[in-house]
Amino acid sequence: QVQLVESGGGLVQAGGSLRLSCAASGRTFSNNAMGWFRQPPGKEREFVAAISWGSSFTSYADPVKGRFTISRDNAKNMVYLQLNSLKPEDTVVYYCAAARESYIGRYPHEYNDWGQGTQVTVSS
Repeated sequence: QVQLVESGGGLVQAGGSLRLSCAASGRTFSNNAMGWFRQPPGKEREFVAAISWGSSFTSYADPVKGRFTISRDNAKNMVYLQLNSLKPEDTVVYYCAAARESYIGRYPHEYNDWGQGTQVTVSS
């Protein structure tokens, strides 16, 4: 099992930026793809971005493509999500997750371990 702890959320004005961090501990996660999801109130958890184990491949949801960037540092057991050009509709809790496999997945059931989430609030 991998323990995941997110940080970096907060309040920002529209157009601003945040950098979310996800610290992993427990079993090594360097062989697993990692992802970020978000869950609007009353809705299902939705895919935001994912990165393969070696950082060779990334994938983004259409609403964030060109604005968000996922990266990882396996030596530090860290995963990051850079959020730029934030919009009020990006206001939601963001979750870091460790995939079951080394390749990218876009669905929650493809992920084994989840963090507690970090709140991002974008004011208009």
